[in-house]
Amino acid sequence: MEQIHDIPANRPWSGLVKAGQTIRIIDSYGQQAIDTIFYNAQDVSERYSSQDTMRAQNAAYITTGTKLISSEGRVMLTVTADTSGRHDTNAGCCSCESNTVRFGHDTRYLHACRENFILELARHGMTKRDIVPNINFFMNVPISPSGAMTIADGISSPGDHVEMRAEMDVLCVISNCPQINNPCNGFDPTPIRVIITG
Repeated sequence: MEQIHDIPANRPWSGLVKAGQTIRIIDSYGQQAIDTIFYNAQDVSERYSSQDTMRAQNAAYITTGTKLISSEGRVMLTVTADTSGRHDTNAGCCSCESNTVRFGHDTRYLHACRENFILELARHGMTKRDIVPNINFFMNVPISPSGAMTIADGISSPGDHVEMRAEMDVLCVISNCPQINNPCNGFDPTPIRVIITG
């Protein structure tokens, strides 16, 4: 059985991925940042941990073979395919507040991923307190030897995808990033597709 979900530019989405199922996230037009958090569908207090994931892989980026680790130290999903090459899990999500600091007070009104997460999490009985450092699929965040990070032009091409096998029942929550002030979306947010199979 296959479920196909088309997510418009700038919008949030969430869906259940059962243990053994596969979720494929497709960057339909290329250069789109897709902010994503996973929660244990049976107990949402257990959720994705960027720190534990990086420590377990001894790597700063997510790609094929990466095991996404929960706050309880358990494997939530395993990345089984990746046509882009690497995905950020350090930079977190944009917010109205960070937009204001980085780009000026005239950007304060712009919608942001944090607001998308708040809207979507409310559908599952959660609040902004349940937002944790997320994965930014397809976002290009080079890290220099000094540890400095920059958000650079996206490296994904139209149709690039990342595929993960769920190792437990997970709730996937996505913000299809609305950011227009830095190059993470090529300054032009676009739709994406999510396919759940199995």
